[in-house]
Amino acid sequence: MIIDAHQHFWELGRFDTAWLEAPQHKPINRNFLPDDLRPLLDKAGVDRSVFVQTQHNLEENRWALWLTEQNPWICGVVGWVDLASDDCEKQLEEFTSHEKFVGVRHITQDEPDDDFIVRPEIIRGLKVLQKHEVPFDLLFYVKHLKHAATLGKQLPELPMVIDHLAKPQIKAGNIAGWEDDLKAAAACPNICCKLSGMVTEADWENWKPADLKPYVETALEAFGPDRLMYGSDWPVCELAASYQQVIDALREIVGPLSETEEAKIFGETATKFYGLTD
Repeated sequence: MIIDAHQHFWELGRFDTAWLEAPQHKPINRNFLPDDLRPLLDKAGVDRSVFVQTQHNLEENRWALWLTEQNPWICGVVGWVDLASDDCEKQLEEFTSHEKFVGVRHITQDEPDDDFIVRPEIIRGLKVLQKHEVPFDLLFYVKHLKHAATLGKQLPELPMVIDHLAKPQIKAGNIAGWEDDLKAAAACPNICCKLSGMVTEADWENWKPADLKPYVETALEAFGPDRLMYGSDWPVCELAASYQQVIDALREIVGPLSETEEAKIFGETATKFYGLTD
């Protein structure tokens, strides 16, 4: 069973998609819905996928869960709740009754405060997730990655996953700093990492799998296949690569691994981490 552990849908006009109006995002400033993704998954040999939030909006959770009812191959929804709110637990309880609500994410990378994720009120909200055994996606830039180990130690029972390897500076070929913080995060057994979002951190026009390889190899050394999962980051990846190019690049890079190890990266880790069901 091959699972894409990180993809998005959006429909212009349904929620706030103002970020798509930036000139560099013009190629993806349109609707991307399940009927657009399914043929790409079929061609790539991917069986199921996990939708990940794009909005700080409870209505997107409801919409995404509705999409899973129409498209059973969407096997999970990583949604959003207001971690800083006194109503955080009440919000969470609405969604945890749905078997396909499998996690929560906050767009931490866009917060003006680089230390947002370790604020006391946010830690309080994360403890609510820990109480309810709801995994949390860490959407970081490299500058935030130092907080992963802090969270891993402070919330040892909360499963967490670093999205997009915390967006290392692939275009510049820079590993310094990022590598140390990634390894510190990996020392926490409750933290996993997604091999996703790499092509958009590379040279959009001229990237090649070899550009991504040092970052994948660093993650493999730090986490091992047991705590790594494939994610396309579709349709954002379309800025730099097709769906097929993204998965083919990762398959090429991890080619030397055994079939058992590849199976973990391409589905088993995500299934275990998010508690995915048929």
